[in-house]
Amino acid sequence: MPTAPLPALSLLETRVLGVLVEKQHTVPDSYPLTLNALVSGCNQKTSRHPVIEASEAEAQAALDHLKSLSLVVESSGGRVMRYAHNAGRVLGLPGPSVALLATLMLRGPQTAGELRINSERLHAFTDISAVEAFLEELATRPAGALVAELPRLAGTRETRWAHLLSGAPAEPAAAEATAAPAQAASLGEIAALKANVGRLEAEVAELRETLARVVRELGL
Repeated sequence: MPTAPLPALSLLETRVLGVLVEKQHTVPDSYPLTLNALVSGCNQKTSRHPVIEASEAEAQAALDHLKSLSLVVESSGGRVMRYAHNAGRVLGLPGPSVALLATLMLRGPQTAGELRINSERLHAFTDISAVEAFLEELATRPAGALVAELPRLAGTRETRWAHLLSGAPAEPAAAEATAAPAQAASLGEIAALKANVGRLEAEVAELRETLARVVRELGL
């Protein structure tokens, strides 16, 4: 385990790490991931914010840096190299905390309620209080905070949380900060609906990936 604090990771590096954590739980039969599968996960149009378009070369460079930090390990699987995360061991975190970090890396700042919904397939939290307890542990970690509670936006009822693996989060845009109270009051409900739709779309995408892999293996 590193004795020095981790350097700030790039957006793509956090996306790679988040995808590895996610796919370990959602498609265990395909994990560790090949570079091609990892790039597909990084470039998903659903369950991702922001949406990115990374190349294999860019993803490989991100993997190489994460490997140098021991956050990713490489293994030989058949004819191609495969990659797995080592975040829990390196950062000294339990599974629920890793799940929350991964969800923040994949989807950006979220409220505790949104995190509970969006991390459901990685870890089933009993209630929002459990999510908040793990967030507080991550925020007050003796080795250095890994998440931070963002200032409450005007007109909103809940605060959002962001990960700190890429440094301090940027301030929200002025238009977002001055959202009308009537609109902000329904953000939680809208986010919950979007999360459910995103989860279903992600499951369909993963089923398609699994089906395509089976077809290739059978030579159909």
